[in-house]
Amino acid sequence: MKHLPITHMTLYKHGVGFFERRAELGGKLVRLTFREAEMNDILKSLTVIDYGQGQVLGVDYPTPQTRAERLAGCSLDLRDQYSVRDLLIGLRGRDVSLQLADGVEKQGKLVGLDKSSKREGVGASLVGLLVDGSAQVEMFRLDKIVGVVLVDTDGLDDLRFFLETEMGQEDYRQVTIRLTEGAHDLAVSYVAPAPTWRVSYRLMLAGEDDEKKEALLMGWGIFDNQLEEDLENISLSLVAGMPISFVYKLYEPFMPERPVVEEEGRTAAAPVMFEAPQAPMSERARGITMASAPAPAGGMTPAPKMRASREAVAQSTVVNTSSNDLGELFQYNISTPVSVGRGQSAMVPIVSAMIPYRKALLYNGSKMPKHPVATVWVQNETGLTLERGPVTVLGTEGYMGEAMVPFTGADNEMAVPYAVELGVTVSERSSSWHEMHRLQIKGVYVHFEEWHVREHKYQINNRSGREQKVLVEYPRHNAYQLVDTVAPAEKTDEHVRFAVTVGSDGEETLTVRERRLTHRREDLAKQSYQQLQSFLERGLINAEVYNQIRNVLALWELISDKEKELIGLDEERKQIYERQHQIHANMKALNNTTRERAMRDNYVGELEDTEERVHDIQEEEEEVKREIARLKKEVVDKIKALGG
Repeated sequence: MKHLPITHMTLYKHGVGFFERRAELGGKLVRLTFREAEMNDILKSLTVIDYGQGQVLGVDYPTPQTRAERLAGCSLDLRDQYSVRDLLIGLRGRDVSLQLADGVEKQGKLVGLDKSSKREGVGASLVGLLVDGSAQVEMFRLDKIVGVVLVDTDGLDDLRFFLETEMGQEDYRQVTIRLTEGAHDLAVSYVAPAPTWRVSYRLMLAGEDDEKKEALLMGWGIFDNQLEEDLENISLSLVAGMPISFVYKLYEPFMPERPVVEEEGRTAAAPVMFEAPQAPMSERARGITMASAPAPAGGMTPAPKMRASREAVAQSTVVNTSSNDLGELFQYNISTPVSVGRGQSAMVPIVSAMIPYRKALLYNGSKMPKHPVATVWVQNETGLTLERGPVTVLGTEGYMGEAMVPFTGADNEMAVPYAVELGVTVSERSSSWHEMHRLQIKGVYVHFEEWHVREHKYQINNRSGREQKVLVEYPRHNAYQLVDTVAPAEKTDEHVRFAVTVGSDGEETLTVRERRLTHRREDLAKQSYQQLQSFLERGLINAEVYNQIRNVLALWELISDKEKELIGLDEERKQIYERQHQIHANMKALNNTTRERAMRDNYVGELEDTEERVHDIQEEEEEVKREIARLKKEVVDKIKALGG
């Protein structure tokens, strides 16, 4: 059986690898061993090609079974302890030859084994043998037997099957590739679970006196060899991005439940056909010069100038990496042969380039309260897509801080915030209010348009001992527009940034104000004369409209007074009706005496007076209603004159 080594390995970020094996070999069988957990991916992706003159006949693999299921048809079952004793028990009735300690050999059919007592030990067990050509069963102590020859071929086959089954580990499965006779140039590729590869970067900055602001960016790909073999001189590809991948159960046999259909005496006139589905169908200025980042803490031994260090590092690390833009993915191809031992991990250089950069102090209170963060903006001129990973920032004094490199396409800029500037402190204060923009009279409503104004103030105090320029990051709100605010120095998809220069041991205030237009309406009748006067003074209405609205409000007041008068008349009528009801009740209680007749006459006179007043009330109500109707018509006419 020939070994088929790995020649190329492609690792992805989502937990799989694409492995390619190739070798020139002879023979008819090639076996590959995989973990049982890998078998679904192997069966989903295994591809076998013979680039020579031979052919691939097929691929075999064991059906998944437990140990008990695999040994179900085997007559032998040997335990870890007393396996020879279990063998002799399992060979009962088979032809064997027993080799004894004194050199004598006895051949016959094995009768069985009688176990000894625990006190005597296993060696005292007796083995019974029906000797060939004799009716005699001879007994031999187990500890006197030094060898057993299996004359029965079925017993020998069972023993070999048992041992091969035991030799195979439960967690591993063999895949056998069957080939034609002759020489082969065999290539095998497949997808299998693999640890995700990682990347780490080093960013080495220039000194403050270096006019050419270029940094050395070095990237190292980190991967692990968890295969059951050493990797020797393979080619390696690391893919940035995330292709879709999933596990599909192909290894375990699946037997679906099928419905039972009774036979029917009918036939279809023709095959049923279905239609096939249709075929599936920068420019930004870098004009802001920022101050240097904070120097590292004291006590560090000064290092040589970083320009010389960057050149030395760049020359000492050979990077043979080509790239391949795959659209949604980006692939690093490591040209230098890679060797990694089984169970080992390795780092391979994937990028080394001098790229332009600039520094800034960047403040965002939601990410780092009170202090700005020293940040390096790096232009990705490596020609490669940079995968997300940690970066260590180094300067002329050595270690300066750490950050995360975001997933960055070629020619894009990325921010690397690596240290907090404690010498600069920022405090924030927010407020909001409404400002009237304009109003309109529409019908019986006043429509207001108001600015909702939000103001955010940043108080920046610099105690670093040198002038600082800070970029203040403010979130963008699509519904609001900036007003009475300095123009942003930079814009991103989610923020705008304002540049603020703060002198040594000084302080500056940045005010960011934004507003959006809101709408509301109120009843015209609910407006007071004071509000009306305010609208006039603020220029929201002119004197003519002011007077017209005053007249409308005055008419509404008259209408209100008249409606109150109607209510008063109605209340008076109710009181009269109650008095009349009381008079009628009193009159019924009077007798026919002289005095009571006089009282009845008085009640009758009072009833006549109340009836006359009820009649007058009715006439007054009709007059008031006519006046209200006239006033309302006058209100409608005046509102029309206002444009409503």
